[in-house]
Formats: sequence, C-alpha cells, structure tokens
Amino acid sequence: MQGVTPEQAHWHPPGIANPLGATYVHTILIQDFVADVLIKGGPPLAATAFGGKIGISEMPPVEGDITAWDLWGRSVEVDLDAVREYGKAVQAETDNFFSSLTEAEMNRQIDTPLGKQTVLFMINVALLGHTHDHTGEISCLKGLQGDKGYVV
Repeated sequence: MQGVTPEQAHWHPPGIANPLGATYVHTILIQDFVADVLIKGGPPLAATAFGGKIGISEMPPVEGDITAWDLWGRSVEVDLDAVREYGKAVQAETDNFFSSLTEAEMNRQIDTPLGKQTVLFMINVALLGHTHDHTGEISCLKGLQGDKGYVV
C-alpha cells in the first residue's frame, strides 16, 4: 500500500475485481475479526478502540452473500490515512497475540465459519494465507494502474 493515492484506491478495475482500497480494508477487517473474535474470543478493534474510526464510509455486509460484498467493495469510500492507522493497530495487536502463543494454544479447537478448526489452522489460512492472497491482488491492481506492485 506504500505510495497508494486515493485515486488509485478507488479506481474501478475492469471486470468484477474490487477496487484496491476495498480489498485493503477487507484484509485488515478479517485479520481483526479472526484474531480478536474467533481466536481470542473478544471484540474486534473495529468495534472498540476504532469504533467508527477505521476510515470507511460503511461497514461491509455481515452476511456471506457475495453480491452484497461486491456491491460494498465497489461503493465504499476509503480514507487511506485512517485505514493505515487502524491497520497498524490491528497488526500490533496480532503481533502481541502471536508472541504469546503456546503449542497448546495453537492446537486449541475453536468454532469458525469453516467449522471446528485449530487456532494454528486459522492463523495459517485466515490470517497468513488470506493476507498473502490479497497482497498479490493489491499488487496486481497497482500494476494495472501503472504503478509498481511488490516492492522487491
């Protein structure tokens, strides 16, 4: 997201892909939800310290209807500075949580939208894998706009 402008964040790519800004905030919201709600069992930062301050014009739909998500992604307005601050807070909270994990905690079973899973599975799939996938998508969306994607 380094150097992304508001114009780049809200650019509508051809086809059905969501704008870069919606993808960015979606990635952070999922990290916040998975780490704080599913794994730790508490409220997400989006509902506490950052309630109403995460930098988006509206929250995404709660239901899993893909059409509702697509509509949200193409209409949400993203304040990049506010989302970056929220993202830093989510990352710090996640880093603190990771540093405290024990082997027993990683093997603990939790109820998830994917059924009963271990904490380690959710870290690998819903935190690391999900973030990795959307990082590639964001990089591509930057490239389609003539900007450098990955910074390597």
